[in-house]
Amino acid sequence: MYNSIGINEFEQLTKRKQLSILDVREVDEFQRGHIPTAENLPLSQLGSGKLSLKKEETYYVICQAGARSERACQLLGETYHVTNVMGGMSAWRGDTVIKDY
Repeated sequence: MYNSIGINEFEQLTKRKQLSILDVREVDEFQRGHIPTAENLPLSQLGSGKLSLKKEETYYVICQAGARSERACQLLGETYHVTNVMGGMSAWRGDTVIKDY
């Protein structure tokens, strides 16, 4: 079970409090621009071992447009408190960080 939040409400929430954000896009997508506090946990790697997530924490899950984050929430929602960010990074208007390796 998981919740969903629209991008506008999510953006306002990020301005009011520190959130645990999981970006489930692939590493190269994440490096091209992500929310400054987001942790990268690619959807393709979710089933490959133990996750270092806290069961008492609420995680906001984001991808490019919302499909992968919804799938990740379906997988993670059985064990963790997760909220799907609808609209994803394609709708995000806040600051982003670009990793240039």
